[in-house]
Amino acid sequence: MSDPLVEIIRLLQPNAVFSKGISGAGEWAVRYSPFGYPSFCVVMDGSCRLAVDGHDSIRLEVGDFILLSETPAFTMSGFEATTPEMIDSEVAATRSDEVRHGRQSGPPDVRLLGGYFIFNSPDAGLLTSLLPGLVHLRGADRLTKLVAVIVEETREWKPGRELVLSRLVEILLIEALRSAPGKDAPPGLLKGLADDRIVAALRKIHGNIGYSWSVATLAKEASLSRSAFFNRFTRTVGMAPIEYLLSWRMMVAKRELAKRGCRIAEVAERVGYGSASAFSIAFSRHVGIPPGQYARECWVTQDGLNA
Repeated sequence: MSDPLVEIIRLLQPNAVFSKGISGAGEWAVRYSPFGYPSFCVVMDGSCRLAVDGHDSIRLEVGDFILLSETPAFTMSGFEATTPEMIDSEVAATRSDEVRHGRQSGPPDVRLLGGYFIFNSPDAGLLTSLLPGLVHLRGADRLTKLVAVIVEETREWKPGRELVLSRLVEILLIEALRSAPGKDAPPGLLKGLADDRIVAALRKIHGNIGYSWSVATLAKEASLSRSAFFNRFTRTVGMAPIEYLLSWRMMVAKRELAKRGCRIAEVAERVGYGSASAFSIAFSRHVGIPPGQYARECWVTQDGLNA
């Protein structure tokens, strides 16, 4: 049976992991500017406070894991009131050495391993909109071990390093998201996967993207009336069923078109269109350019990266 979460993580193409140690002691507080890339951290020792813009402030303790899908501005601090030091996230991301905040000597009050990664998918923005902005897990032993392995892998170059890192990040994301409380999540994929009725429809969509799904046929799979299914899907996932289906089809089409030598007619059939012309019209309307032009631009970009 198709697993929507795994398929979406694969389509995101997570890659290029950057990680480092972070610690703090005494009176300290830092305010990071918005970053835009997905980031994560795990608390190895001690505790601190984290306040992410748009979310309630939380206390981080040993074993806690944090995943920010787009990393807005946030403040991290000890528990004594002090004026935060402003930090440019873009500049901080270029540093590979361990960062120490507050008192520079003596043992730290908190020690974290943190990092970020990028998504190679051209639709990363749309895909991350289906994921929670903040995932906070307590006592995440498996994730702690995964982060430690990722940090170890990034410290030195070894054969197969990039492949290993990309697979580790895929596992990290899947482990974090499947451990998150989906029923309490905001509208999005996790909330949909936690709904027994909606997940049945999501699995059908992802399992057979080329089928001519309608609200009525999807509602039948979810054992709901047409109107009840439409309202429940839209409220749970954050977009209407056919809008979700179209978005997923176009994301898969982009991935296929980026492959050198692809045939538009074959891509059209793969994503559920009876003809190349019907697909071209839908793709142009959704993306803004015809599929042939999109494919050529992808190939040019790939040639530039490989030059």
